[in-house]
This record gives sequence, C-alpha cells and structure tokens, in this order.
Amino acid sequence: MTDWSLAPLAQGFGVSAALIIAIGAQNAFVLQQGLRRSYLFVSALTCALCDAVLISLGVGGFGAVIASTPWLTLLATWGGALFLLLYGWRSFRSAMQSNSLSVQGELAALSLRATVLGLLAVSLLNPHALLDTVVLIGSVGAQYPAQQRAAFALGAMLASLTWFFSLAYGAARLAPLFQKPLAWRVLDLCVGCLMWGIAASLIRTGLHGLVV
Repeated sequence: MTDWSLAPLAQGFGVSAALIIAIGAQNAFVLQQGLRRSYLFVSALTCALCDAVLISLGVGGFGAVIASTPWLTLLATWGGALFLLLYGWRSFRSAMQSNSLSVQGELAALSLRATVLGLLAVSLLNPHALLDTVVLIGSVGAQYPAQQRAAFALGAMLASLTWFFSLAYGAARLAPLFQKPLAWRVLDLCVGCLMWGIAASLIRTGLHGLVV
C-alpha cells in the first residue's frame, strides 16, 4: 500500500528543485520560448511531462541499470554532445543574423512542431538531464521504502512542473527588453556558449570512457 507521507514528498520536491533550477540546456530553451511569448504552455508542459517520465523511471530502478551499463552511458553521452554542439551553433548563427533578432522574427522561425521536437531533444537526449532525473533523483528515491517512493516521485514531479511554468511565464515579462536586437544577441551568445560548454564536458567524459 502506498504511503503518501509528507516527508518523502517534501524531500522529493527539494531534491528535484535543487537539480532542475541549475541553468542547463532545457532551462535555456524554455527561457527563450518565454521571452518570445511563444507556446508557453506547451513548452512548460512538455518539459514537465518529460521529467515526470524520467523521474518515474529513475525511482523505479532504471537509473541503476543505465549507470551499470557502460555502452548505454557512452551512447547517451556522445548523442547528447552532438545535439548540444548543433544547438549551440544555431544560437551563434542567430546572434550573427540581425534580421532574425526581433521577437516577431523569432516567433515566425519556430513552429509548434519545431518547439516540441527541440524540447524533447533537450529533455530526453541530454545526458545531464538524464543524470539529474533518472540517476540522481532515482538513487535518492530508492533509499525510501517501496511504499513511500511514489510520494517522493510525486514531490519531484511537482517541483519540475512548478519550475518550468514559472520560468516560461516569468520570462515573458522580460519580453519588452528583448525587442532590442542587442539583447537577443547577448542571449543567443550566452546560450551558445552554455551549450558548447556542456558539450565539451560531455566529450571529455566520452573520451575518458573510450580510453577506460
């Protein structure tokens, strides 16, 4: 029988919030969508649902399987690095194209399909997100008795849901500032540097795994 105690639910919320709030590829994408005022609900919900699935897998024991299977870890690492390099290049290219820096231009450039696919990629193909949700949150949740793990997982999911909706709709309030081309240039450059920085760390990890 499931035990819906407050303690595991609260710890799940706290652990998830501490990991998710750290700036990463997923948050950067949602932030950009919020600034564009583009598909805010879909963006936040997509990320929250992806996290819910990954948290469920982690708390259910799948995180231990990934951590103990070297080829799965390497596949996720190199796949994530490639995606982040391509996404970073897209951000750098956008920063150099002044005709696409207005909010209106960015809205036209990203369709609903492109938005969802991009969010799925940064959520499911990003080893850092997998590490946070499946492995780290899953390992903490595994310390609870089986009947309390659902409460822990629910708390973690609520933190993700709260954060992504707050980020998407909170960022929208900054949209007037980003009517200026310079602001979009700076944001795109920062996002590009962030993506390539994460990709570099993944490449180092991947090379180390090949050597070992």
